Amino acid sequence: MTAEARHIAVEGPIGVGKSALVRMLCEKLSARPVLAPTDNPFLDGFYANPQRYALQAQLSFLLGRYQQGDDVRQEELFFSGGVVTDYLFARDKIFAQLNLSRHELALYDKVYALLDEAVPRPDLVVYLQARTDVLLERLRKTPEGRRVPKDYVGKVNEAYAAFFFHYQDSPLLVVNTSEIDFVAHRESFDELVAVIRRTKSGVHHYSPLGAR
Repeated sequence: MTAEARHIAVEGPIGVGKSALVRMLCEKLSARPVLAPTDNPFLDGFYANPQRYALQAQLSFLLGRYQQGDDVRQEELFFSGGVVTDYLFARDKIFAQLNLSRHELALYDKVYALLDEAVPRPDLVVYLQARTDVLLERLRKTPEGRRVPKDYVGKVNEAYAAFFFHYQDSPLLVVNTSEIDFVAHRESFDELVAVIRRTKSGVHHYSPLGAR
């Protein structure tokens, strides 16, 4: 990993393949993975009754990712290859704006503002895009993914696209993954790594050729 990108954040909507790509990048770049916490005690309740459990679920995710900030700093300092995360701290606001009522969002924003300043910023964000039908196809292959309502996947996908259209906090690489499976197509993955290494500033778009 280059000195300019010791902290890479891989982002994208549900089912796009963030965690798999993080593992591959860490192996290729000799980096250390930091994965978003998944042990949210309110998640099942949220899927069953979103209005009742949305705020608890959002705050649980927010605090879990905030607590991982120290892990990211330690890995950046002491692990030779840096760190690759499968989340961006700011992504929590995407879901909060989708899931919370106006009054809940006002409370959430106050908590978020207190935590945001202390969270390390990535040197590069890799935003993985895919069409909603592709995301649904990939989600159907996992037990966890089948729990997610179809219409919710579409809303999340649209919210991600809107968020990253305006994103300016870090260099951004937008990768269209609708027609590619990086796990199955190693040559395409190697090409992506080369693009990542070249991306130092601004916003860049990459559409690999391949088959899902």
